[in-house]
Order: sequence, then C-alpha cells, then structure tokens
Amino acid sequence: MQKRIQKETGNNCLKRIIVAFLAVIMMTTMLHPQMVQAATGITIESKDNKVLTYKAGEKKTWTFTVTNHSGKSINNVTVTPDLGDDNDVWPFKTEMQSYQQNIGTLESGELKSKEVKFDFTQREDVQTSRYTLKFKVTADGQEEAEKQFYVNTTAKPVQKDTQDNKDNKDTDDDKDTGKGNGAGGGSDTSYQTPDAGGYSNGEAAYSGGSGGSTDGGEASGNGSVPRVIVTGFTTDPAEVRAGSNFKLTIHLKNTSKMKVSNMLFDLSAPTEGSDEQTTSPAFLPSSGASSIYLDSIAPNGTADISIELNAKSDLLQKPYNMELSMKYEDPNATQVEGSSSIAIPVKQDARFEISDFEISPQSVAVGEEANVMCSLYNLGRIKLYNVKATFEGKNIKKSEVFIGNIESGATGSIDAMLEGKKISDGPAKVTMTLSYEDESGNISTTTKDLNLEVTEKVDDDEAAASDMPEETQKSFPVIPVVIAAVVIAVVAAVVILKKRKKKQLAEIEEEELLDELERSSEDEHQ
Repeated sequence: MQKRIQKETGNNCLKRIIVAFLAVIMMTTMLHPQMVQAATGITIESKDNKVLTYKAGEKKTWTFTVTNHSGKSINNVTVTPDLGDDNDVWPFKTEMQSYQQNIGTLESGELKSKEVKFDFTQREDVQTSRYTLKFKVTADGQEEAEKQFYVNTTAKPVQKDTQDNKDNKDTDDDKDTGKGNGAGGGSDTSYQTPDAGGYSNGEAAYSGGSGGSTDGGEASGNGSVPRVIVTGFTTDPAEVRAGSNFKLTIHLKNTSKMKVSNMLFDLSAPTEGSDEQTTSPAFLPSSGASSIYLDSIAPNGTADISIELNAKSDLLQKPYNMELSMKYEDPNATQVEGSSSIAIPVKQDARFEISDFEISPQSVAVGEEANVMCSLYNLGRIKLYNVKATFEGKNIKKSEVFIGNIESGATGSIDAMLEGKKISDGPAKVTMTLSYEDESGNISTTTKDLNLEVTEKVDDDEAAASDMPEETQKSFPVIPVVIAAVVIAVVAAVVILKKRKKKQLAEIEEEELLDELERSSEDEHQ
C-alpha cells in the first residue's frame, strides 16, 4: 500500500513539472512574439561578419547580406541606413537625401539571400573611434527589422611643426610668393594630410586613390631635393560626361624650403578603343597641346595649372587615370623630375526606348482589369538599377510594377493589370512613370501616356444579352415564327384526324361486306 502511495505521489510530481514547463513555454511565446517572428522573417548581416575601418576622406564599399527566413517569397525588400539627426551619430559625408535601396523580391529556398552595397566616405573631421550604426529592413507583409553594426573610424593625421619649418616660416614670409597661372603665397607649415589615397608627409602626390611622386636629378647644395606635389584637382563642370568638353584644374604645392622654377608639365591619358580605327586617348586637349608651362612656385607656395580637355563619346562609366609628368629646377639650376596621377570619373547618360503599348481590352468596366504590356530597351552604356513602372490616372486604380536591373543592351518587360475605378467620358489618359537609379543611387524618371476607356458596370444577364450577335437580337422574327408553328401544328392535327376517320370508315365498310358475304353463304346452304 505504501509503495502504491509513493508511486502515485511521484507521478503527480512529474505531471506538475510537465505542466509548469509547458506554462513557461506558453508565457515566453506570448511575451516575446517578435522573437518568434524574427526567426521566420528577414535578417541583415555585414558580409563575412567584418567590421570595416574607414580613414579620413576615404570612400569604401560596405556590403550587407539580406536573408529570407520565412519560407515564402517576400516582395519589395528595402534596406535603409539610419543617418541620425547630427554628426555625432553618422561619421560619413551625407551626399544624398536618402541611401535607401530596394532589392526587389527575396525568393524562398536556395535563392533566399541577396547582397546590398553602400558607398560611404568618412568625413575629414571625424576622430578615431568606433560608431554604432543602425540599418533597417522592410518588406511587404513583414514587420520592420532593425540591427546595429559597428564601424571603426580613423582621424586625419596632423604634421607637427619642426624647428626648421618654424625658421623657414619666419624668413620666408616676406619673400616672393610665386608667379604665373594662379600661383599662391606661402602657407602654414602645419597642415593635415591623408595617410592613404592622397599625399602623406608632404611628399607623395595626390592620385585620386593611388600613386606617388618620384624625383630625379642631383640634390641641391644643402642636400635636399625640392618636392612638388599634387594636392587635388577640380573639373568644370563637376561631372565629366562622355563626349563633352571640360576644364581640368590641378592644384600644386611646393613642399620644400626652396623656390622651384622653369616648370614644365605634361599630361597623358590612357588609350581606349577596340580596334586600330577607334583607338585613341580617353582625353584629348581641346587646343591640341598637352604641355603646360609655369614660371615658378615659392617655398611652401601653391599654384594651379589648367587645361581644356575633351572626353571620348564611347568611354565607359568609370574613373580614368591621367599621368602628370613634371620637370623643374631648384635655385642651383639642378634639373628635377617628378610624376603623379589623377583619376577622373566619367559619367555616361542613360539611353533607352519604350515600345508601343499593347492594351487588351481597349475598354473595361468599373471593377474589371485591362492588361497593358510594353518593352524597355536599354540602348546606353550603363546599367539601369531598380527600374519601376507606376501607372496613374483619374479613372483607374494606381498600379506599380517592379522590373529590377537592366544591363546595357538588354530588354526589360513591363506587364501591368489596370483596374477601372471611375467611368470615363471616352478614352481617358493614363500616365506611366518609369523610374530608375544609377550607380550612385540617384533616381531619374520619365513618363509615357496611354488611353483606356472605363465604362459602367453591367449585370450578368445584360452582359449575356449584349454578347449575342446584333442581327439575332434585332432581326429574328420571334412572333411570326411562333404563329407559323401553331398553324402547322393545327394543320397536322386535322390531317391526322381525317386519316384516322377515313381508316375507321374503311374498316366499318369492310366488316359490313364480310357480314353480307357470310349471310349469303348461309342462305345457299339452306
């Protein structure tokens, strides 16, 4: 008996433990529904789980991976970095109003991840630190997902004053500040320089991301070689487009404590072209000469040189390096040579055509849909990103179609269903707005119109009657046909009755004849 009681007690304890465990699971699920949904929704991760490190003025691409965990296709997926409200939150230059990127549809199964890339440039005033940045992911039918990522920043290094620089500053303030073609005066000896991708320690030449300065010749009397570096350049207009002219201005600085003079600069561009007939330099001087002469630059002085150039019309959209060779003399007439390179980004205009619309049917009733199709031909040399078509009109419901990315020379198909919303007075205008992005995320739009008539909605019976052939509805003689049918039936009945009556009379006459024959036969026998 005692063992039985102990067994029942143990079973009751086990049941209580199971019930308590289930209750904890249910409470956790009720209190944290977002955790369950997060596991079945979308996530964003920094590619290879890396923490990127930026430097002052450096532009770098940050790649993220967006993954679909829901088990079904998710549409209209967008990734948006949170720029914050002040510079303390966002360490990069704010070059666009919004960095939001739409990556379209995330399929389920094996193709459930897509990469999205952002190009960020660190601000010059950012100190060495670690920032925490927020990125949001949204999609149709999904709750907004948000995640924080770390990024490291590096402050711009500062060259401190040396005793020689201070002495030189005191003695050179009243000297010649340089002549010719925009030469400037002496500058402070304490200045900031980028430690990569530009110039460093006042010697390596700016090259738009790479390159340096090399000098030749003998050293001057005090054992040093004068250095002339490229500190930057500008173009007018700011964006160089293929097939157009532009003015290139190069900024120079003499970093030495001695004057340099008799300066000769020569620019050479890379050769572009697919065959001997089209091969030529990417940039050609408008004046026909690629050499520039400058009289001199004072110690620690600056100067600008300019040249008018033309960009070939068939250039691809990318940066092109130009080599700058320099020859000049120090105060002892010693020949010095140097070189540098600059990268000039070239832009290509988007070129495309939209085919004629195919509309079926040309007229729809309120609540019904018409199919509209057309093709988009990318005739330019650049890729069109995130292409989207939006149909709007007073008599239809707004409709959007996402086409995606279209490569150069490729064709995109636009297929939309437009639903009638309001009765129109004849064919009504519908506007298709086509939007697309370039490599930098800049959005451009174009429009094209079509006509669609929206009529009043009719009942099914009326629709069936309207579907009958017009001749049948208007000219078929229903009443005469019915009368004729009745007459024919009556005539047929009269004919049948007459035949039956005639048949009956014939049978009666035949019976009477037989009876008479029988009576005659009986009389003979008697």
